Parts: sequence; structure tokens; C-alpha cells
Amino acid sequence: MRTKGVMMVNDPLAGVNAGARPAKRGVYIADIVEMLQALTPEAAAAKLGRMADVRAVAVLDRPEFTAAPDVLPLLPQPRAVHLVAQMAEDRAADVLAAMDEAASVQILGALAPEVRTSLRSLLAWPEDSAGGMMTTEFVAARVSASVAEVLDLIRTVERSRETVYSVFLLDERGRLDATISLRRLIAAEPGSPAIDLARDREPVTVTPATDREAVADLIRRHDLLALPVVDDAGRPLGIVTIDDVLDALVAEHTEDVQKFGGVEALDRPYLETGFFEMIRKRAGWLSVLFLSEMLTASAMQHFEDELARAVVLTLFIPLIMSSGGNSGSQATSLIIRALAMGQVRLRDWWRVGLRELPAGIVLGAILGTVGFARIAAWQVLGFYDYGNHWVLIATTVSAGLVGIVTFGSLAGSMLPFLLQRLGFDPASASAPFVATLVDVTGLVIYFTIALAILSGTLL
Repeated sequence: MRTKGVMMVNDPLAGVNAGARPAKRGVYIADIVEMLQALTPEAAAAKLGRMADVRAVAVLDRPEFTAAPDVLPLLPQPRAVHLVAQMAEDRAADVLAAMDEAASVQILGALAPEVRTSLRSLLAWPEDSAGGMMTTEFVAARVSASVAEVLDLIRTVERSRETVYSVFLLDERGRLDATISLRRLIAAEPGSPAIDLARDREPVTVTPATDREAVADLIRRHDLLALPVVDDAGRPLGIVTIDDVLDALVAEHTEDVQKFGGVEALDRPYLETGFFEMIRKRAGWLSVLFLSEMLTASAMQHFEDELARAVVLTLFIPLIMSSGGNSGSQATSLIIRALAMGQVRLRDWWRVGLRELPAGIVLGAILGTVGFARIAAWQVLGFYDYGNHWVLIATTVSAGLVGIVTFGSLAGSMLPFLLQRLGFDPASASAPFVATLVDVTGLVIYFTIALAILSGTLL
């Protein structure tokens, strides 16, 4: 498990590797977690209370056990305190942060002083920062240590460490001087200085306030398994391991997907979210979108006379609106993902606009051609009579699609940049929001083109 400092550690899982080794023959920790998740908090607490410490801690340490904040307070307090003291510190901090405040305070107050201090230091950082993700479990040696001395140190503390990806070499002031991978240590001559194995450049580090997306980007860019977290003086505070980053990225991606669907991000899994909580999360966005859609009615009222004189134009309003919304949602999806992956930056907005403008024109022309062909086919084959001016109507629909799809592509691609520039999450540019924006402007574009083409005939 994680340490309560650099060298002091808790009792490990005594051979139980969560998700890798069975807790008992035929039963894996992941299976136990799944079983407990399906129970009520009271029933899960009863089963957890009867488990051996090693197995109970292994279950609580799994991020998939999202019911942990509800289950722990139902255990007798001495038992709950005992289990929390043995949990991985970053996981224990996450569970305590999600727990009822009164229960969290009681458990924290009953912990040993060094454990309590360590957990409070983790709880002080936002969950989506390096400080909130890090573990204080790392192996550190003197910069003057030999390879053999470092390997001896690893053998001493290995059973009390969840993972040993690399070793920190600290100078006389306790500052991080270098990091050495475990692979290089094993392959080196025992008598050689450990510092000789360090890469000939400064170690990649982050501060506790670094955002988790920036942490993930550094780990990906430098192919790291663990990233040191240091204070302002360069002294190591902990490490962010790749498994913690993966968990954080899954949570971030889930939150972005929910926002993109026009839903306020859920704090718990879908089936564990209460009915009224679900209503609250969804009603806000739906109300905003509904009020925005009212502008569509206003736009149609503005063109009431044109609609009365050319009712046939109303037949294509759903086609026009959906095409513009779809093109906008496509562009928004592509740009949000590109921003998240670092493929485009805020300064690249004009390059994106120059790409989306011709792309929108071509896509609109394709749809416009299909729309024109459809109207012509229905007229010629006798499926529907659009009147004597059907060619002008088909031209209006075709030109309208070019304009609306082009506008949708531009608006959908620029909105994420605008939101990021204003300090908002680009994922807030949800597909329903983009579709609503394009619906309103699409009607204006459609009827403006209709007035230009049909003036003197139907209008």
C-alpha cells in the first residue's frame, strides 16, 4: 500500500493483488467488488465487515467500488478507521472526500496523527489536480548511493509499495536530482554509482496544482510510468502513476461525454444516481435548450407571410434544420476531441476555420445535390406535385442546404474555441446546444435564400 511518508509504509495486501490474483480459489477481487456493488449499502457493509482485513482493503482500494463512501460509515467506527489506515492514501482521500462530511471528520479524527496529516494534505488539493491524484509512496535514495545500495533499499521496502516504477535520487537538501527506471537498475553493475544510470537531462516533474490533463499529456509524451510531484523547492511530495492517470482520464472522458450530450456531469454511476438527482442534472440543460428553441418559433413568425404564400417551403424545414445541426455536431465533436488530445491549440482557430469553410461548402453541395435530385424525382415520377415552379423550389432547398451546412460547420468548429477562450470547458459545446444554435440561424438563411430565388414567383 501507499506510504504515510517517503519511507514509512503500511501493511501490504499480503499477496492479494487486486484484479490480478484471486482472493481465494476461484474468486477475484474484481468479482467481489461487482457483487458488493449490486447490494444495498447495508448489505455490502455487512459482508465487508466479515471479510479479512487484507481482502476488505483490496476491495476498498478498487476505484470501481463506487459505493465505498456509503458503505464505510455503516461499519463500526474502529473497523472503518482500521481499514482506512491500510488503504492506498490517494484512494482513501478520494473515498473520504466523497463521504458524508460528519462521517469523514469522525474517521479522520480517529486515525493516527501521521496518517491523518498525510490524508489531509491530499484532501487539500482538488481531485482533478496532480496533488489530488498522487500517492506518497515512492522509493528515494541518496544521490551518492551505488546500484547495489539502491537495490537493497528496494528489497527492503518492496512489499510495502504498491508499485516501484522508478527510484528518486535526492541531493543533500532533499531535492529531486534524478530518476532511474527499475529496468536500468537491474541491468547495471552493482558497484557502479546509481547516478550514472540517470538520463543526461532534468527529470520531468509537475507541481501539486498541475491539472490532470496536463499530467496525462506529460506521461503520454515522455512514455513515463510514474511522474514525480515536487514542491516549489524541488523536493518530491509523491508520484502520479499511470494507473491513476488512466482512472482520471476515464472519469474525465465520462464527464465530457455527458456534457456533450447536454447533461450536467453525474457524480455517480447511472444506476446509483437518485431519481431526483437525475432530474436535476438533466432539467437545467433541457430548459435552456427549450428556451433557445423558442427562438426558432420567433424566426418562423418573422417569415409568417412567406410561409402563407409558399406553404411548400415548410415541407423542407425539418430537412434543413437537421442537416445544419448534424454538420455542426460533427465539427464540434472533431474539434473538442482535437483540443483534448492537444492536436489543435487555441491559436489554431483560424486554421480550423479555413479548413471548415470549404469543407462545409462541399458537404452542403453534396446534400444540396441529393435534395435537388429527390425533389426532381418525386415531381417527375408523380409522387408529389410541387407546382409549376418546382425547379425554383428545388434550387432554393439546394442552395439553402449549402448555406446552412457551411454555417453549421463553421459555428460548430468555432464554438469550442470560444468557450475555451472564455475559460469554460469546450465539452460544454454540447451537440444539442450546437443543433439549437444552427436551427435558429438555419431558418433565417433558408428563408433569406427563398426570398432571393422565389421573389416574383411564389413570393
